Parts: sequence; C-alpha cells; structure tokens
Amino acid sequence: MPVVSVSMPTELLERLDALAEEYDYTGRSEVVREGARTLLSEFDDEGLEERPLAATVSVYSAFGTRGDEHRIAALRHEHEELLVSSDHSHVDDYCLDTFVLEGTLSDVSTFVGSCRALEGVETVEYSLVPLDDVGRRRAD
Repeated sequence: MPVVSVSMPTELLERLDALAEEYDYTGRSEVVREGARTLLSEFDDEGLEERPLAATVSVYSAFGTRGDEHRIAALRHEHEELLVSSDHSHVDDYCLDTFVLEGTLSDVSTFVGSCRALEGVETVEYSLVPLDDVGRRRAD
C-alpha cells in the first residue's frame, strides 16, 4: 500500500488519535482511510444525479479573519446562479455563513468542495432535498 504524507494541525491530529483509540481502530491510518472513503462517496448517490435539488450549506470559520470573509464573498459571487439566499451570522467566536442553493448534485458538490477548500474554514455541513419529491409528498 502506498504511503501518503499529510500535514495537519496538532489539535486535529490529537483528535484523530483519540478517535482511533476510543473506537479500537488499528491506528490513525485506518481512521484517515475511512474518512477518505466517506468523503469520496459523499456525493456518489446515483439516485440524486440530474435531479433538481435544494441544498442548505453551513460554513463555519473563525471570527475576525477579514481574508476569510472576502474569500467566502468571492465564492458567493462565483456561484451566484445557484444561490437562492445567503446569510452571515456570528455565533460565539465564529462566523456562520448559511447558503441555500438550487441546482444539480454536481453543482452542489462543486460548491461544497469549494467551501471546504477555503483557507480558514473549519467545518462545512450540508443537507439535500430533491425538489421533484416535494410536490409528490404534498399530493400523498
């Protein structure tokens, strides 16, 4: 198996090691492999491909980093054709940017990946709702 070198902050490494110990993983490599598999399969749902989707995307970043706010604003403009709405809030010592998108799985996954790639972003969470199911549910 090839060996890959990864840089990460000490706090993240400590959390990774604690998780490996708590859940009886053989080591951090096993945890990282599982995380990579999970990330790679995250948007691999053939049942959602080419269907119209609504998505909410929450982006958490440290408060007070002006460069982060500019990068998120640039991302918002870059994907404005998908955006239905966006909101910027302060929660504790963090900025919380919430986006509502309308598009395909490919569109949403590109947006989420771009958010995760931004320097200073700590967490990106999202949820998906197939829009073609919404009308059917009301009729039932």
